[in-house]
Amino acid sequence: MSKYKLAPLFGAVLALPATGALAQTPPTPPPATAQQAPAPTAQPTPQEDKDEPATVGDVVVTARANDVRTSIDSISYSLADDLQATTGSLAEALRNVPSVDVDPQGNVSLRGDGNVTILVDGRPSAILSGPNRADAVLQLPADRYGRIEVMTNPSAAYSPEGSGGVINLITKPIPAAARGAAASAPDATVTTGSVRVNIGDNGRWNAGVSGSRQRGKLTLTGDVSYRYDDQTFAFDRLREQLDPTTGGVTATTTTHQENDSVQKGAFGRVAAEYRLTDKTMLTGELRANQFDMEGTALGLFETRDADGVLTRAYTRDGTNGFSMKGWGVTSRVLHQFDTSGHEWSNELRYDRNDNENTSLVANVFQTPVSPALYEATRWLNEQEMIGFTSAYTRPMDDGSKLRAGYELTLTRPDQGNVLRRGPSEAALTPVPGQSNRFTAEQTVHALYATYERPFGDKLSAQFGLRLEQAEVEVEDVTNAVRASQDYFRAYPTGHLQYKLTDTQTLRASYSRRIQRPQPTQLNPFVTYSDPLNLRSGNPDLEPQETDSFEAMWQMRRGQSFYQATAYYRDTTKAFTDVATDVGGGVLLTRPENLGARRDLGVELTASGRLHPTLRYNASVNAFRQEIDAAGIPGGRDREGEMLTGRVSLNWQATPKDFVQVMGFWQGDQLLAQGTRESGGMVNLGYRRKLNDTLSLQFTARDILNSFGGATTYDTPLFRERIDQDINLRAFYLGLTWSFGGGPRRQPDQFDFSTGPTGG
Repeated sequence: MSKYKLAPLFGAVLALPATGALAQTPPTPPPATAQQAPAPTAQPTPQEDKDEPATVGDVVVTARANDVRTSIDSISYSLADDLQATTGSLAEALRNVPSVDVDPQGNVSLRGDGNVTILVDGRPSAILSGPNRADAVLQLPADRYGRIEVMTNPSAAYSPEGSGGVINLITKPIPAAARGAAASAPDATVTTGSVRVNIGDNGRWNAGVSGSRQRGKLTLTGDVSYRYDDQTFAFDRLREQLDPTTGGVTATTTTHQENDSVQKGAFGRVAAEYRLTDKTMLTGELRANQFDMEGTALGLFETRDADGVLTRAYTRDGTNGFSMKGWGVTSRVLHQFDTSGHEWSNELRYDRNDNENTSLVANVFQTPVSPALYEATRWLNEQEMIGFTSAYTRPMDDGSKLRAGYELTLTRPDQGNVLRRGPSEAALTPVPGQSNRFTAEQTVHALYATYERPFGDKLSAQFGLRLEQAEVEVEDVTNAVRASQDYFRAYPTGHLQYKLTDTQTLRASYSRRIQRPQPTQLNPFVTYSDPLNLRSGNPDLEPQETDSFEAMWQMRRGQSFYQATAYYRDTTKAFTDVATDVGGGVLLTRPENLGARRDLGVELTASGRLHPTLRYNASVNAFRQEIDAAGIPGGRDREGEMLTGRVSLNWQATPKDFVQVMGFWQGDQLLAQGTRESGGMVNLGYRRKLNDTLSLQFTARDILNSFGGATTYDTPLFRERIDQDINLRAFYLGLTWSFGGGPRRQPDQFDFSTGPTGG
């Protein structure tokens, strides 16, 4: 087992001068003004060097150009003026970011690829990497984050996991003004923070408190939030069984289901940083979350034969619930050899999440008439994640920079599910063969290095290599079946940047990436969803690998920003869900490896002023996708063109009044056996500054109630279409109160100087 190999590795790595997994250095402090004292050197964070003017490849911008910041391998977007982020979930904030799509169920994708790694302040996040990530995306409060960084071709300093790329969520900083005030009076205590309360329709509401306290060498930060949401949705399914010889319809099953749920979520975090010496800093963080959902479901199932005669009809009504509880802790030691960014850090992380899904339904049979059948399901997933990083950064006198590091990631899921049936709720008994316990352990050791340097005044480059050893062990405990995977991979990356003019830049990049199956995707046990649907993992599922190429043009002119990116992704063994008719109109869905998938596209982004008081942000992504479905039962090669886009208008009507209108459209996605359709929505927001510390905001989400979706399957044995009607329309009215000492200034979400956090 890999855990017995860790002790000597820890000893060796602690002696390795290696860099923050995410290899980043602090931004150069802004010049002091009459209102702001010079800020002390702050603790570096995973993304700070992305915005440091001295870093190779960075673009120095001023004024509102800070809404979008770019580096040689990333683009980051401020959430300071995203009014949906003040009242909504993380999903609302991500939907307003170019390249990123979030479907109604909370599944995140980058340029049409759903295999995405989500980090928090550059660190892996247990809650955003497990099987219930989509639920967390729909529940986590967006107002916790200051900006969102997108890396479609990350450097080797980042894990290659996620063929679509990396999304890095950066938490809001301690205001630089407060840090400056603390530096100017070391013996004084400086406290800052904010309180947010938002009341919505249908009983919805959310609230949050965040704050910081600084005195001398110690800084404490924390935030806590709570969300209560009421949501209704419905879906209709039409499934046709086909004669494999004639192609004629032999039976048709229709399903109509309505769901009403109440969702509650709480999140809390507290962190401390202590400057042990002028060059050494200690940081620690404790975090916890709990999400709960309780709902009712009403369903009608009907089956008709080829002549349209009703052969089976029953209702399926009941209750369902979901609970997610988690906690984590992070500790870090950072040593700065000098003020140039020469540093060494060591960090240890632990996270645990427990997720439980339950349901109790009554099947009442009308045609033919028969006794009612009760069913109860319970699905439990417990997951531990342990991470260790040792990281080293060394700037050189010639403007170059070396980063090197070691990372260990250990993931241990423990999954169990039970199905019980009976003639009544009181007479439920376990169903033989329908209960299972599954465990796994995945260990990834990684060594990486990147090297950046300028070649003259106009050309700069970054080269990187990451070596990873992955070991996966899975066990079907119930049936005493074990399997394992053990493989070594090398992941090279390369980035080039050429300055055409003072306002225009060209960039090109390449990265090799991997998407490993989630351990639970390897579980062969067949789980029961409902009378028409079964699901299982696939122990033969292999990792998918992607070669990603990009060419980019950027221009900054005053407060305007324009970008055009051409990209090509070539993926082998891409994951896809495959449904198989196992008889009686019942489908078994499990993941399979495609032969290949290719994406070729162009993405355009623009932001600027239409008027001194009116700003716009817009992006469009047009791409062609080709799927090689060789060997997929019922699959066929497919190709098609997809289009996604978003636009927002920000109007500063008066110095105190701010209005925002935002809309987006998400295109279709090809499947081996069909197509997944998406949709779009329009949002509206208004903020009124009542005084220097208090503001009023109003937001309206999905005002046209247009965000739904549909999935179609077309195979030789069956056809199916599932239409979703998800009512996401919501209205909120809220207040935000800021408090604390130190000079005040306009929000600048790019002054990121807090310690590392997790999620």
